Formats: sequence, structure tokens, C-alpha cells
Amino acid sequence: MKESSRKILVANRGEIAVRVLRACQELGMRTVAVYSTADRNALHVRYADEAYLLGPPPSAESYLRKDKIIEIAKACGADAIHPGYGFLAENPEFSRAVTEAGLVFIGPSPESMRMMGNKVEARRIADEAGMPIIPGCSSDLTNDEIVAFAETIGYPVMVKAAAGGGGKGMRVVRDAESLPAALDAARRESTAAFGDPAIFIEKLVENGRHIEIQILADQHGNCVYLGERECSIQRRHQKLVEESPSPFVDEAMRKQMGEVAVAGAKRAGYVNAGTMEFLVDRDRNFYFLEMNTRLQVEHPVTELVTGVDIVKEQIRIAFGRRLRYKQEDIKLKGHAIEARITAEDPYNNFLPSIGTIASLTEPTGPGVRVESALYEGMEVTLHYDPMVAKLIVHGTNRANAIMRLRRALGEYRILGIKSNIPFHQRLVENWNFQAGNFDTGFLAANPDLMDDWVPSKRRTAAIAATILAHRRRQQALVMVGGVGDSPSQWKIEGRRRAVRRN
Repeated sequence: MKESSRKILVANRGEIAVRVLRACQELGMRTVAVYSTADRNALHVRYADEAYLLGPPPSAESYLRKDKIIEIAKACGADAIHPGYGFLAENPEFSRAVTEAGLVFIGPSPESMRMMGNKVEARRIADEAGMPIIPGCSSDLTNDEIVAFAETIGYPVMVKAAAGGGGKGMRVVRDAESLPAALDAARRESTAAFGDPAIFIEKLVENGRHIEIQILADQHGNCVYLGERECSIQRRHQKLVEESPSPFVDEAMRKQMGEVAVAGAKRAGYVNAGTMEFLVDRDRNFYFLEMNTRLQVEHPVTELVTGVDIVKEQIRIAFGRRLRYKQEDIKLKGHAIEARITAEDPYNNFLPSIGTIASLTEPTGPGVRVESALYEGMEVTLHYDPMVAKLIVHGTNRANAIMRLRRALGEYRILGIKSNIPFHQRLVENWNFQAGNFDTGFLAANPDLMDDWVPSKRRTAAIAATILAHRRRQQALVMVGGVGDSPSQWKIEGRRRAVRRN
């Protein structure tokens, strides 16, 4: 069957669903969306050729319904399912169920997903592949045994959930007295988030940088790495800003990290897109952390500097195609930075913000890419992840990319909810960020970036300016003529009146 005659169901929502749908459409494939009742009017529903209701807003009753998604895929004649990221993207049972239903799962096999999705098993495979790993213990130890092990490697240590990711089930512990309580709390959180209480500990590498390597592997034994991404700007283990290449990594280190990442992927028999994550100390020693067996939120920065469309490659690989690239074909050009745009209030400890989008102006221009789920009239709820868009910029070098990001953030206008755009604007003005002088503890070491840094008068003025911009935009198009006049009689009058008034 030719690619153009295939039909793909995207088992996700929001900006990533739109991103995958666009890739499918550019490949000439027909597309299917699924949605909850809260997403009935969402962009991904509008963009797809077909759309089917999953259920009510709670994820457990909609986007996590493995059986319902597969039932819809078979009923509508879909050939494959792309899980995006989040929800069921790293669920080996879902991957297996899709395959057993006679459909193609656009992602890794359930076996490699299970191996590399479990952090302890992934550490074992990485060790066998010759990847440097941080001293740590097995997840089958009791709390007392973990406490005893901590004494052998010394404090501080990091408590981690064996399953899942996203910062859940993670605790930094600096002394023996605090460890038992941290272990109990991590087990509870891991059970609630992943249904698995297994935890383990690692020696904490302080002031480290979080750097990851994107890989692509096909079903024919070919595997390449697509450079690195710098992901050290984090809040509570959640990434906020990512860039490629890292300002800390030189060509020799990039090659070394890439080669061990490929070795680890081959050792696991991994196929499709994946990411090897590393912690790097001040002396440029790097240690394997985990593997993400899915498409990453930050994949656009890699696409912009390599020219590789990772989502299209995922689809081709899933249908048995060989990689179109050899390692020598991968060249990094320029610099890309991504800012995650979330519906959170930076003036109030980043509490989630809900509401209806009254006005939206997204940045455009050279080197600017926006991946968004937003539109005017959209209702932002508490049902799903607060990330509503991604702003990605590309420049000839890092300095150029930062200036482009600064300009694009200044153009971004979202009225109706609070967003973290002011935080990003503050970050790009920080000279340490501009100099590339940061690590995973950067935000903790710079609390002014997280505080309510705008005095009340300036904040009120900013809100007033946004409202004024919205009103002027609504006045920009004024209908001239009587009833029944054609659309060609719409003229730009609002701006002229504004100029005359001034």
C-alpha cells in the first residue's frame, strides 16, 4: 500500500495532535482525530479528515481509553495509530494491543518500550552497552536496604520512580534522617501517577546539565543520532526552555555522546524515534539518566537545526521504510530555542490558569515557528496539561536566536488567561542565560526569575495595554456599505481613525 493511501489515527490532543496531523497530510495520508467532549471544537478536531468522540473530559474516560481508541481505529479503517506524547505514548500494553489488532503502532515495540521505559532496566541495558551510569541501586530493595545503600554511595541522593517520568516520584535527599520519609512519599506519588510503587536511588550529581540525544532507528538495523538538546532550564524537574545545540557541548563531546546513545538503542533493539537523556557534570563527564521511548515535546529544535522532519520519519519507519539518512548526512546548522507556553500564572507561583481565549496574536516572521492548540473562543480547562503552545525560533547562531526569541515573545498576545510568557521574557534578559552559564539548579539559584517581579503599577499598565491592543484589533476591520455588499467592500478604517486621533 502506498503512503498516500494510508489512514492514520492520532491518539492525542492539543498542539502535538495538530503537529502529527500536519505531517500526515504532507505525506498525503488521510487523518483521523479523537476527542473528549471538552475538545469538541479543538483545532485537532477541525484539522483532521474525520473525528470521533471518545468520552467525557477526564483522561481516564477519554484519551486513556485504549479499547475505545482501537475500536474507533478499526471501525474507520485506519492503518496505524500515532500516540504523540503523554497519555498512552509510552504504554507498552497499548502498543501491543494496537499491533494485535492488526494496526501499525507508530513508535517502538512493546518489548523495547517496556525495557527502556523502566529506569532500572534501562540502567542495566545502558551499562551493558558501555554507557556511563550514575551509581545507583535496584528497585527491588526494601526501604531499609535502600537506606543502607545510600550510606555506601554518600549523600546527597536522588530518589526516583522506576516507571514514568515528568519529575513525578522524584526527591532530592541530603541526609539519612530525611530519606525514609522521602522514600514513602515517592512510592505514593509513583503509585498514583504510574500504578507502580517501585523506586530506587542514585547519587545526586549537583550543578549538572540535562542534555539529551535524539536518535532515529529503523527496522533494518540502521540508527543515527541527530545532535543534542540542552534542557537544563527546569522548574521542579519540568523543562521550560530547550535548545539545540547545547552551548556547553563541543563537537568531540557531541560525537561521543551520540555514539553511546546509538549503542544503547541498538542494545535494546530499539526502533523508531527515541531520546537518550544524560546528566553532565562541570568537567563534561556525562552519565546516562533514562530513555524516552516516544516523540519529545522539544523535538522541533532538533528539526530546525538538522532539517530532519522527525514525525515524518517516525511514520516511514513504522511502515518498514529504511532511514533516508546516514550519520555523515546529519549536520547542525544554526541554533534553535524552544519556549514552552503554559496556561500558568508566573505572578502567583505558576498556578494553573483557566478561561476563554478572548484574543490571540501569535508571533510570525523569519525564523519563528509556533505549534499551538489555541484559537480565539477556545476554553482552557483544568482537565489537561497546562502547556498550550510552543514558541520555537531559529537563528544563524545562539545570540541571533535569543534576540529572535525576545522579539517573538514581545509579539505574543494571549488575552483571557494568564500565561508564562512574562517569565520567558524575564529569562531572555538574564545575562547568565544569554552567556549559556546555567545548569539544572539555575532557577533555584535565581529566585528573582520566579518571583512577582513586576510592580503593581507596571502590571496594571501591561494589562491595560493588552486590552487596548485587543480593542484596536477588533476595530481594524469595519464594514463599509449596506446589507448584501460583498466581502471585497471590507476596508481597513480603524487604523486610519487612530492615526487621525493621534
